[in-house]
Amino acid sequence: MKMYPRLLLLVVFVLPLRAAPVDLLLLHGNIYTGSTVQPRAEAIAVRGGRIVFAGTEAEAEPYRAAAVRIIDLGGRTLLPGLNDAHMHLWGIGNRELSFDLEGTKGIPELRERLRVRIASAGPRKWIVGRGWIETHWAPAAFPTARDLDDLSPDNPVVMKRADGHALVANSVALRLARIDRTTPNPSGGEILRYPDSGEATGMLIDEAMGLVDRIVPPPTQTEIEQALITGAQREVALGWTGVQIAGHDFAEAETVRRLVAAGKIKLRIYDAVSAPGADADSLFAAGPVLGESDGRYTRRGVKLYIDGALGSRGAALLAPYRDYASSGLLMHQPANLLPFLQEALRRGFQVETHAIGDRGNRTMLDLYEQALASVPAAERKVAEPRWRIEHAQVLSAADMPRFAQLGVIASMQPSHAIGDLYFAPKRLGSERLAGAYAWQSLRQAGAMLAGGSDAPVERGEPMIEFYAAVARRSLDGFADADWHLEQRLTREQALQMFTVGPAYAAFEEQERGTIAAGKRADFTVLSADIMTIPEPEILKTRCVMTIVGGEIVYAAPDAPAAP
Repeated sequence: MKMYPRLLLLVVFVLPLRAAPVDLLLLHGNIYTGSTVQPRAEAIAVRGGRIVFAGTEAEAEPYRAAAVRIIDLGGRTLLPGLNDAHMHLWGIGNRELSFDLEGTKGIPELRERLRVRIASAGPRKWIVGRGWIETHWAPAAFPTARDLDDLSPDNPVVMKRADGHALVANSVALRLARIDRTTPNPSGGEILRYPDSGEATGMLIDEAMGLVDRIVPPPTQTEIEQALITGAQREVALGWTGVQIAGHDFAEAETVRRLVAAGKIKLRIYDAVSAPGADADSLFAAGPVLGESDGRYTRRGVKLYIDGALGSRGAALLAPYRDYASSGLLMHQPANLLPFLQEALRRGFQVETHAIGDRGNRTMLDLYEQALASVPAAERKVAEPRWRIEHAQVLSAADMPRFAQLGVIASMQPSHAIGDLYFAPKRLGSERLAGAYAWQSLRQAGAMLAGGSDAPVERGEPMIEFYAAVARRSLDGFADADWHLEQRLTREQALQMFTVGPAYAAFEEQERGTIAAGKRADFTVLSADIMTIPEPEILKTRCVMTIVGGEIVYAAPDAPAAP
């Protein structure tokens, strides 16, 4: 009988040395967990797609003998899986596969690219491209149909600005769309015209783009799937483990859902359908999709637009543009949106609204406040709905505290600042820039920030986004007083913006966003330590490995391998 206590003590001592088998053991890592409880680690063990251990090398030793796969990280930096809280998956893939105009340096180069494209396409074929932006051209002027017509007498040409809020069409396309001097501006859009004749220049802003878009031949289902898969492959290669699609039609959302279920898209997808309209009606009828395909597909969002973009002068401002006799465009009458918002509350859908100008942001904050007040929590399917403002680029100081007060998430894209701040002073003047791209002010006012890229409007690279958030300088290091460097984030805050913030915005902060036992095993492994290296070196940092749910979905040629 006296031996029983000793046997019990022996069992208690031996059990920790015999940990249950794990699928993956990551060792010798420079690991940032994102957790305030245990900020750093050296090793991680994964079982069934979830983290079962994060700690020191010595503490990981019991898992070694029974690990199915062991990877020596060799001191490489591992972060909680990076998430892009605002992007357009089909657009990214289509950019890779189609007529990409990114990096065009002026109208002469735009013309040359068009000439080459027409030569390969042949006569009468539609030429559709995207990616030009005139802000760095000399002069910084929009292209017109006159710049395109001599090269394309038989081909309809439509080329969208990088931000997707404006396009230029040639005369063939304008004629097919029946746009002439008598065509009125649609609500929420503008047809730019030559002052001498009143004829359309070919530049169509925001809702006016629909006059041409509706006659452009749509992609086939095969082309849609190819673009979605291509976009997803690019995302995991960059180190994104999850993305949040900022609005598309219901049919495309269903295609994404099927591709995820089939294992053809390896990312975690948090999906939103464009609204209001038939697509949102289909979504409301179908209901939310939560955590399908082992947590890789969720669809519970509706995406609205209240204004346009700053570059094309469609963003709705409280005071007129400094360089244009307009205050921008509201794309909906506010009163018409309130019933939709109330219905979204009752049905449990998250509303995310594109708002760039200070008037656009105030309009939506006002509408959110009215909707929340008119539908008590007891009548909502989700009591705390975590509605979002996408971009929140230009804000009045009086509106910044309202994000936290209303529980509204500021979904922002740091790369917009380092691109826009070249021309934003001309559009806004220096005084309004104090409330532009105001990440630190919003954070200090209590708002939750969710970081994204808005690709394909921007490049969509996580290292550019992280650099922009912490440096707030151009890619070659430029900044001046109008760039307001006091809005920079610390590296810890920037990491939260692309991990904890998106997880919270997706109602999944208990599932991911930090590295801790029980959470999903989503990790981004990098070639350098972006938490300590000089700012310019961040832009040279590469993704070495991307892990989603314990599965290695991307490995660079120099990625660590199992011993």
